[in-house]
Amino acid sequence: MIKKFTLFSVLLFLCVYFSGAWYFSSKILILPITECTQARFVFCGEPSEQGLSFEEVFFNTDDGLTLPAWYMPADNDTHKAILLVHGRTANRTEGMRYAKAIVAAGYNVLAIDQRHPRQDPAIISTMGYHEKKDVTAALNYLVDEKNINSIGVMGFSMGAATSIIVMAKDSRIKAGVFSGSYANSMDVLAEQAKVLYGLPRYPLMPMVAKFFAWRGDLEIDEINPEKYIANISPRPVYIMHGTADKTVDFKHGQRLFSAANEPKQFWQAEGGEHTKLWQLNPEKAENSVVDFFNRYL
Repeated sequence: MIKKFTLFSVLLFLCVYFSGAWYFSSKILILPITECTQARFVFCGEPSEQGLSFEEVFFNTDDGLTLPAWYMPADNDTHKAILLVHGRTANRTEGMRYAKAIVAAGYNVLAIDQRHPRQDPAIISTMGYHEKKDVTAALNYLVDEKNINSIGVMGFSMGAATSIIVMAKDSRIKAGVFSGSYANSMDVLAEQAKVLYGLPRYPLMPMVAKFFAWRGDLEIDEINPEKYIANISPRPVYIMHGTADKTVDFKHGQRLFSAANEPKQFWQAEGGEHTKLWQLNPEKAENSVVDFFNRYL
């Protein structure tokens, strides 16, 4: 009787364990469709909302997706451009807080929509693994279609993490600004599981990672920006992170800055929430980003 009870307990534990791991891997992979709000991104309309001229453009990824973007040309005949890359639950409106100042400084701007169920219900979120193809395709578009020869990138949250990895491997990006990036994908997911559900990292998260990697057709080690950021040097990086970030803890920004090689700079934004540093201090946010690109592009 005791043996039967023990066996039942083990089977019940395994059932709960694997079911839980499957459920939480689904929470990562299935991307919610969220809407822009002024509290989150300030500007939710087209670039014309800010008096910016723009083109609605499209570009193709290597795996067959066609993604939309806004191309905002500068008034001068420059061959420099800044690529804006949004985060996991966002869209191209996320970077529009910075677009007007960047265009006014003499840079063309491309704000892209990354892959999302809006384009195809079968699309999953992979914390940057497959989204890297979107950033690379946007670079190809700027070079091939717009004759751009000097590119900077500004990424937010997952878009920042993705852009760090792409920049480390693609020398076409000359300077990078990264706001609210995580240093390690599984670290931030484990931290969020603890905050949102009270779950400890062990024993659940290792199996969540295995399901996530298998279902997402990805390699976990390939979505850890901390592993790659040092390879960006001697090209410059600017890491921005708020101390009040409850989505990606401030320590992730510290880890990335520590792992990066020179030239590098860091804005420890006291009281700043996740990717909301413009809302914290618009003047400093815009000026520091523009000054960074002016210095290095």
